[in-house]
Amino acid sequence: MKIWLVNHYAIHLQQAGGTRHFTLARELVRKGHQVTIIASSFDHATRREIHLLDGEFSQLEIVDGVRFLWLRTPTYSGNGVRRVWNMVAFARKVYGLRAVDLGGPPDVIMGSSPHLFAAWAAERLARRYRVPFVLEVRDLWPQSLIDLGSLSRNHPFVRMLERIEKTLYQKASRIVTLLPAAGEHITQKGGNPDRIVWIPNGVDLRLLPPPSPPNEADTFTLMYAGAHGLANNLDVVLEAAKILQDMPNPPKIKFHLVGDGPYKEYLIQKAKILHLNNVIFSPAIPKNRIYNVLQEADAFLLTLRNSPVFRWGVSPNKLFDYMAMARPIIFSATTPADPVKEAGAGISVPADDPRSLAEAALLLAHMPLKERWEMGLRGRTYVERHHLVPQLAMRLEEILQAAIEDSSSEL
Repeated sequence: MKIWLVNHYAIHLQQAGGTRHFTLARELVRKGHQVTIIASSFDHATRREIHLLDGEFSQLEIVDGVRFLWLRTPTYSGNGVRRVWNMVAFARKVYGLRAVDLGGPPDVIMGSSPHLFAAWAAERLARRYRVPFVLEVRDLWPQSLIDLGSLSRNHPFVRMLERIEKTLYQKASRIVTLLPAAGEHITQKGGNPDRIVWIPNGVDLRLLPPPSPPNEADTFTLMYAGAHGLANNLDVVLEAAKILQDMPNPPKIKFHLVGDGPYKEYLIQKAKILHLNNVIFSPAIPKNRIYNVLQEADAFLLTLRNSPVFRWGVSPNKLFDYMAMARPIIFSATTPADPVKEAGAGISVPADDPRSLAEAALLLAHMPLKERWEMGLRGRTYVERHHLVPQLAMRLEEILQAAIEDSSSEL
């Protein structure tokens, strides 16, 4: 198969962030397929242009056999109008792609929806080349904007996105969702339930060091590694740190927040206002080096806002990276699907509850090392059973081939 995969924010291992599509594409390449990932050259995590020189508008790069087509898009710094313009500009460039620039037409096009404009452009491109279109649903837009309180349901922008969303569900030959319970929402919006397939995020264990228990240390390190954004709810971590710091005999617990995002500077300033001496911030780390940093943790944090958007489940990359490192996890979220509880790999607490998070941190810090190690190993076993990249890539390969076969039978 010749596969074009459109994901505005796709990256490879030398960048910081989620590498879902690169790791899946690399497996497909190993199976003999040609995969071209079409992405923006402007790095979303660092808010910098990192792939193109001045005067360049696109570049084809091959990384471990995976072809990346980097497209120049306008810069932005926050989540305002300039970011929306960046999305629209990327979609326009995708729609304008010519097969001759990529060595011939594809057999199938997959469009991912970190936002709907990119997926819409992928669908239009597939229609032009008369090949099947596969939609990947990462977040439920525009429902996420509504549930996170950003916009009202009656906002014109939301109404426009709803029209695009319904069109994509109706036009897609197959719909891949990362969220375990999203099928109900997609069906309500016009998607065919027989064409919806769940493929969560996963881990490539070949990138990780062998699992090893943490060393005994005077300070217990709780680490968060990932985006510092609105949905990540890192305020609750700072508030939990404040509760622990203000105890009569403060425990030797340190919170280490690794990553970048639109809320990072705000979080740094809040930590200063609270006079926190048990929180440290570190920059985003490229994927090929992040596991060495994760090894320094005694346990991990995953926090999400208490929002209806998570009623469809969650599948954050960082969660399965945490589990693969065989460390306990504090899971602070309100969602019907809780992999940490299912695996017995940590402690689950309600979202938006800093006191419960602080109590969980104390419980883990005082837990015998042997019990924490066993808890972490249960998470590692869970990942090995359900979230290995080769298994997920095989499932994706079957879906793409089925879409092509269905398209051929309709001709």
